[in-house]
Amino acid sequence: MTGEAATPPADTAKYFLARLLGPRPDFVATLTPEERAVMLEHGKYWAGHMARGKVLVLGPVNDPKGNWGLGVMRVESEEELLALQAEDPAILSGNGMYYENIPMFRAVWPGRSA
Repeated sequence: MTGEAATPPADTAKYFLARLLGPRPDFVATLTPEERAVMLEHGKYWAGHMARGKVLVLGPVNDPKGNWGLGVMRVESEEELLALQAEDPAILSGNGMYYENIPMFRAVWPGRSA
């Protein structure tokens, strides 16, 4: 080495904005006790993946058109994302929730350059 900083390896991860849509526009405001329990498990599930670097940000969005859940995901492939989502307690509950996934060109945050 000549004293120059080593170039970090290229980021090969894929980034997605994941929208979790509920069975009704006012889902967040009208959760049943059973739905609330499922959503608590949903949060725990994704918190575990956040600890492993698969989720960069996660939370409910108070959209005037209808509430939805937001996740910014960092995965190796769309297939990995779909597999993670298939195991989400919100999806496994069968209560009509589903994901829309939107690919991102790249992700930038403090400490990570474009």
